[in-house]
Amino acid sequence: MKFRENEAIYLQIADHVSDLILSKELESEEKIPSVRELAINLEVNPNTVMRTYAYLEERKIIYNQRGIGYFVTNNAYDTIIKLKMGRFIDNELPHVFHKMELLQVSLNDLKELYQKFRTKKKGNTHEVK
Repeated sequence: MKFRENEAIYLQIADHVSDLILSKELESEEKIPSVRELAINLEVNPNTVMRTYAYLEERKIIYNQRGIGYFVTNNAYDTIIKLKMGRFIDNELPHVFHKMELLQVSLNDLKELYQKFRTKKKGNTHEVK
């Protein structure tokens, strides 16, 4: 995993774990890698992974079964969607709207571009809806 300099590493790892849940690579009630295992795989300090897991646990995305390890909560998927949607709306969407305004891109233009994106994406993967 390549880390960005403008964001805390533990948050980037939390996004990585969240993306694994959203992509269904990690399912509800599935055990996630141990702190030590993930630290070794990502080549980070175990304390950083511990901070990541504490962050995810506070948000009810994972939970700890003492002596066994960390697991994905039943509602992790929905929780992540809500959290990421809020961040997207608050942090990224204003920049997109600003650029659209500067470049005079209409909502209809955006809708058309999005439709093309979805069509291309479906052509590249065997996505089932």
